Amino acid sequence: MDYISLTIVAFLVAFASPVVLATDTAPIPEDRSQIPQWFQTNVAPYSQRKGTLDPSLEAAETARQVITVNQKGGANFKTINEAIKSIPTGNKNRVVIKLAPGVYNEKVTIDVARPFITLLGQPGSETILTYHGTAAQYGTVESATLIVWSDYFLAANLIIKNTAPMPKPGAQGQALAMRINGDKAAFYSCKFYGFQDTLCDDKGNHFFKDCYIEGTYDFIFGRGASLYLNTQLHAVGDGLRVITAQARQSDTEQNGYTFLHCKITGTGTGIYLGRSWMSHPKVIYAFTEMSSVVNPAGWRENFNRGYDKTVFYGEYKCFGPGSHQEKRVPYTQDVDQNEVRPFLTLGYIKGSTWLLPPPKY
Repeated sequence: MDYISLTIVAFLVAFASPVVLATDTAPIPEDRSQIPQWFQTNVAPYSQRKGTLDPSLEAAETARQVITVNQKGGANFKTINEAIKSIPTGNKNRVVIKLAPGVYNEKVTIDVARPFITLLGQPGSETILTYHGTAAQYGTVESATLIVWSDYFLAANLIIKNTAPMPKPGAQGQALAMRINGDKAAFYSCKFYGFQDTLCDDKGNHFFKDCYIEGTYDFIFGRGASLYLNTQLHAVGDGLRVITAQARQSDTEQNGYTFLHCKITGTGTGIYLGRSWMSHPKVIYAFTEMSSVVNPAGWRENFNRGYDKTVFYGEYKCFGPGSHQEKRVPYTQDVDQNEVRPFLTLGYIKGSTWLLPPPKY
């Protein structure tokens, strides 16, 4: 092979090699007080990220549009559904739907053909999206108050509720607040309220920061590859309560839940960190405060004993009275500093090419 051919081959190899950006490898610091600086450095606004984001996202952010919703009038629309329907299918621009404070009693679905949508509430005010759908009416995953199928979704400063009544202990009563099925979605300062199956974190790469999630049984479930940062997980009710039912089904699936600098609270005792709904769930808690409501066993015993060898349940440098591992189930992963590192970076959700901070109201 001559020199020119070698040069061309070398260029093609270099061009084809994946570029690993610093934001994908910079670990979230163990010191909670350093999170704001870490976030500012690694999740900078679009104006500072040009040339590093997904091309379709860059194009969308360049042509940002804002529409307003106010039930009292004086805005573009009075309902969220009207605002979403105004966005053309095949949309290629970022559309920020700015919501006035208030209670929006609507069941909202954003279909796959409307990407790049932001639902933005006013910081410090209550912007509540609520409905009462149940599995008996709609089926479990279709019962959600808010369902998002499209990619590049963002929500900030919202309260999302399912107001269906709490099921009696031992009874089935799935009623979702939120189902996220789109890829590359971010949630900032959002609160999710429900009981059984509050948040269906179902598919795609997702980021939750400064959020609050409340429920009883399996109140975070699905197949998402998700990073939860500085988020409170609050269990309510009596009887058996489980935070996660992550639905990974094989070693080859690239999904799982990571909870970093979170806080677990609730009523009563005996809350489990997760259970094996499917065969290969992957869930890790790091730097997380666990109150005494956490069951000393940590994780729900597997009904299928074969799952003892396939689950990945990790805890790393957690603290609080519920964090002691002496009585944990034997299949709890004893992760060390090297093993935990991939879970502590935006690389876990491929965040360097799509994750942006929330817009200003």
